[in-house]
Amino acid sequence: MTIRVACIGGGPGGLFFSTLLKRQLPEAEVVLFERNQATDAFGFGVVFSDATLRRITEADPVLNDALSDHGCHWDAIQVWLKDQRHAFSGNGMAAIHRKTLLSLLQEKAREAGVDLRFATFVPDLAQLADYDLVVAADGANSNTRQQIGEEVLGHEVVEATAKFIWFGTTYMFDGLTFVHRQNDHGNFAAHAYPISDELSTFIVEADEQTWRNAGLDEFDPSQPPGVSDMKSKDYLEKLFAPDLQGHEIVVNNSRWGNFRTRRTAHWYHDNVVFIGDALHTAHFSVGSGTKMAMEDSIVLAREVAAHPQDLPTALANYEAERKPEVAKVQDAARPSLSWWEHFGRYHNAFDPLQFTFHFFSRSIPREKIRQRDPELVAAVEQEWLRRHGTDPLRTPVVVDGTEFSGRLLSAVDDGLTDGTTTFSLDAPALTVLEAPADETGLAEVFAQVPASGTVLVRGGTALTRRLVSEEARLGRGLTAILFEDATEDAAATAVLSGRADAVAVGTGVASQGSDAVTAGGAR
Repeated sequence: MTIRVACIGGGPGGLFFSTLLKRQLPEAEVVLFERNQATDAFGFGVVFSDATLRRITEADPVLNDALSDHGCHWDAIQVWLKDQRHAFSGNGMAAIHRKTLLSLLQEKAREAGVDLRFATFVPDLAQLADYDLVVAADGANSNTRQQIGEEVLGHEVVEATAKFIWFGTTYMFDGLTFVHRQNDHGNFAAHAYPISDELSTFIVEADEQTWRNAGLDEFDPSQPPGVSDMKSKDYLEKLFAPDLQGHEIVVNNSRWGNFRTRRTAHWYHDNVVFIGDALHTAHFSVGSGTKMAMEDSIVLAREVAAHPQDLPTALANYEAERKPEVAKVQDAARPSLSWWEHFGRYHNAFDPLQFTFHFFSRSIPREKIRQRDPELVAAVEQEWLRRHGTDPLRTPVVVDGTEFSGRLLSAVDDGLTDGTTTFSLDAPALTVLEAPADETGLAEVFAQVPASGTVLVRGGTALTRRLVSEEARLGRGLTAILFEDATEDAAATAVLSGRADAVAVGTGVASQGSDAVTAGGAR
C-alpha cells in the first residue's frame, strides 16, 4: 500500500530527506511544501568536515559532487590576531554557497519524483490530515513545533550571551579563518571561510557590552526578513579593513542575534516527526546545522523505507539512533560556545601562540592536536621551554611560599603533594572552591574568589571548573589549581593553555567536602 508523506520545509534537510525516501520507496507519494520561492536563500555558506562528507556520500553523492564542482576545500584552520597568523593543519573541510546547494538539491528531488510546492505555507497541520506522515523540517523557528506545543515535545532553548551577525565578503580566504580585532569599544572576531570562487562567509561575534559600546544596538529587529543592518556592515567593514584588504562586506538578511541552543526530548508526536534545526541546534563554531539535518534525513528516510506500514517503529528507531549522536555534538559545542562568550578575556591575556593553543584545545587535548599538527604543538612546547626551562608538568609552581617540583600534583587526605612536599588544605592562603553544576551558578562562585592567594577548584563540570579557574587566574591574577580526574595529557593541556597553573589528581580533595566554598557560603 502506498504511503503519503508531506515534508514541511525546503531547506537542505527537507530536500535531502524527500529525495532519499522517494529513491528508497518509489511507490510513496512525497510532497514538499516550502513557504519561500525556489530561488530564495537566506544566509551564505554551509561547511562540512571530511568525515561528515563521507557519511553523507554513502547515502547519496549529491553533496560530494556539489562540493567538487562548486565548493571550496581546505586542510588548515588559521587564527589571525595581533599581527600574527597561526595555523592548525589536519582539519579537512569543505564549504559551498547555500544557494548553490539548494539549487542542486532541488534538481535531485525533482529527478527522484518529489512533488515540490514552493511559495506554499502550511499554517495548520489539519491541512495535511490526509498524509500518513508529516516531516517537519521548517527550521529553528518551526511553526509546526509551535502548533504541536513545545511543552508537549519537551523543547528547551538556552540563549548565549554573545552577539553574532552573518555576512559575506568578496575577500577570498584560503580556508576557515578566525580573525580577531580590538578597538576602543572592545573585542570583535570573525569566522570566515570561502564558499565559492567569488565569495566568503564572514560571521562576526562580540560580547554584548562591546556591541553596545560600538552603538550597534540601534537596528530594529522587528523589521521583516530581508532587511539588513547597514550601520553594522559599515562599522565592521572599517574595523576589518586591514584583513579584508579593501574588499567589501556583503549583506543578506544580516542582523545581530544571540545563538540559541535547542534541545528536544521527544522527536515525534503522533504522525509528525522533526528533523534539523526544528529539533536541535549546535553552535556554528563546531557544527553545521545543515550537516545535522542531512544526517537526520539519512536515518529517517532509511527507517521509513524499511517500515512503511509500521511508522511508529520507524520513528522510534530514528529517534533512538540519532538522539545520542546529536547529544554528542551539542555536548562538544557547549565548551566551544562558552569560549566565544569569553574570547575577549583570552585575547587580552595571551600571546598569539598561546591564544591559538587555548582555542584549539577547548575541546581536544594536546596529543590529539599533535596527531593532526605536530608542528603547532612543538611550537607551543618550545615557547614554554624558552620561558620556563623545562616541560610544563615539571615546571615548579609556588603556592603560598611552598614550591612544588612540578605541576601535576596528588591530592591526599591532608592536602596537596608532589611526592616530597605537602601543602595543607587548611592553609589560610588556599581557598577551595566548589564549581557549580551548571553555568547559572557561576556568578555566586565568582563572588567567593578571594583577593589573593591560591584557589583549588573542584566539583561541578569540566566546563564550570575551567571557567572558575580562569576567573581566578586570568580575572584576578591568582594561582589556580584544577582538581580533575585527569590524564597527564589533559593536565599538560590545562597548563600549556593557561587554564590553570597546576592540576591535582587523586581522591583526597574530594573527601574535604565541608571545607569548600560553595555558592551558598564561605569556607
